Parts: sequence; C-alpha cells; structure tokens
Amino acid sequence: MARPALSFALGVMTELPVNQNPDLLRRLLRAKDRMDAASHEDWPVSRLARVSHVSQAHFARSFKEAFGVPPHRYLLTRRIERATALLRDSELSITQIAFQTGWRSLGTFGRIFRDIMGEMPSAIRLRARAAARELGSVPVCILSAAHRPDLRTAVLEKRRRPAGGTKEAQAKEVP
Repeated sequence: MARPALSFALGVMTELPVNQNPDLLRRLLRAKDRMDAASHEDWPVSRLARVSHVSQAHFARSFKEAFGVPPHRYLLTRRIERATALLRDSELSITQIAFQTGWRSLGTFGRIFRDIMGEMPSAIRLRARAAARELGSVPVCILSAAHRPDLRTAVLEKRRRPAGGTKEAQAKEVP
C-alpha cells in the first residue's frame, strides 16, 4: 500500500489522500497561491476552478480533500489573518482594515471576525498592542502561527454553540 504524501495546509502538516494526482495538487496549489496573494479579491469557486483547469465541483471537492477545508473557509482564514495583522501593526481604522482585507460590509466583517476569533476587532487590537510590549523578542512568524484562526468548523456551526463556546473554552472542556 502506498504511503500518503505530506502537506503543509494552513501551517499544519497533514497527510494527503493516496488518490490525489500530483498534477492536480500542483494546480490546486496554484489556486491557493492566487488566493494567498490577493485574499482581498473575490474568489468564487468558478474563478478558482478556471485557475486550476478543472470543473467547479471537482475543484471544490479536491481542494477540501487536499487541504482539509473548503476554499471559502481557506479564504476567510487568510482575510482574518491579514485583518489581525493590520489591527496589530497599523494605525488604520477598523473600517479601513475591513475594506482593505476584502470585506464589503463592516457588519459582516465584525460578526465573522467575532465568530472566528472569539473577540471583537477592537479588543484584539488592544490586547495585541499590550502583548507586543511584552513579546518584543519573539519572532513575528511564530506569533502569526500561534494566532492563526481555526476554521475547521463552519462559522454557522460556531454560532450554534452555547454561550462561552470559544476555542479556548472548548479546549478546556476536552479531557
């Protein structure tokens, strides 16, 4: 039996399915790289499928199989990461950050940011700036990886969680 290949999806090493074609994986990575380079742009599955030269259904299914998350959730991850970095490192207003990272509505940005990160953008900004004074010697790449949002659960599923159902609270509940 062939061993599955290893991949670094969302910064975490995962096993790729045995049946993934290396040429298809290369094309999926091309689409993923395009999303990374321009996460502020709209990336519907039809556009990503054209970049990968496959059908929309095949692209969506293969992307999730290869990287562990659907393309839309991957794009949300990148947008939230970029917004968090701008909140931490810039003096831009939250509205400017929302529009610069690809959100069309400040309300949608705030709601999804809170659902994913567990806090409002303004709270993240205050906490990040306070922590920056304490963590001045830790490399930025390590801090970014530690603060990467977990989007393996759909945003709508997170809203159905009971009060206090943040990532941290659930981690404490798991034995």
